[in-house]
This record gives sequence, C-alpha cells and structure tokens, in this order.
Amino acid sequence: MPGENVVACVQCGAKNRLGNPPAGQVPVCGACKKPLPWLVNATQGLTPELQASVPVLVDFWAEWCGPCRLIAPILEELAREYAGRLKIVKLNVDHHPLAQAAYHVQGIPTLILFKNGQPVERIVGAAPKPMLVQRLEPHL
Repeated sequence: MPGENVVACVQCGAKNRLGNPPAGQVPVCGACKKPLPWLVNATQGLTPELQASVPVLVDFWAEWCGPCRLIAPILEELAREYAGRLKIVKLNVDHHPLAQAAYHVQGIPTLILFKNGQPVERIVGAAPKPMLVQRLEPHL
C-alpha cells in the first residue's frame, strides 16, 4: 500500500498518520475530527488487530495471488466508504502462516469479518464490490 499508515481524510483531504486509537475509539482526522479510513497491514499477527471498537474485516492474501491484487482496490474503497464503522486488516499469509492455519484459510483471498473478536462472516475468492457490501452491511 503506498504511503503505508498515512491516509487522507475523506472529508477534508488532510493527510494523517494512522496509529492505534485509544480503546473504544476509531482513528480520526487531526484537522476536522471526522473518522479516517482504517486500513492496516498486520505486522504483529492478527490478535492485536482484532482489538477494535468496530467490526474488523481481515483480508488473508499473498503478493503472488492475482485475485488478491484484484480485490485490494475494492477494500481500499470500502475503508473510505465505511470510515468509522469498519477496520480492514491485510494479513499476508506468507508472513503469518499460523494465523492462516488457525482460521482454516485454505484458499486466498479469504475475507473474514470479526465482531468483538469472533468471526461472523467468511467470503472466499475475489468477490465483486456489491456482493461484499451485501455480506458486510448486516454486521455494520
């Protein structure tokens, strides 16, 4: 992801560095205080990323996976459109094989939506955006 951990505010365009917000909060723009798109790479594994006040959509992916590259821009759009309501975590299965095994991910891309740390929805394959929205919306 270009500009890793730096995102532009959807409302005012200000650039913000994504950090870990305090418990129970979502990242907000330093300028206008509106929620920011929350899209991060899992660098310390999955468990710390699931500690969020909003549902967390985990994208199990790999650099060599063509369908994973197709779905990446859709996930970026969803992060912008659902700012303040959804956190998206990209987890590279080549770097985190234990998480892949723990969640029984056998094909990628696999998207798992977590609510309160528990999986509530699983989508396997590069689904089109309308289908992703249809599957996610009831949980947001």
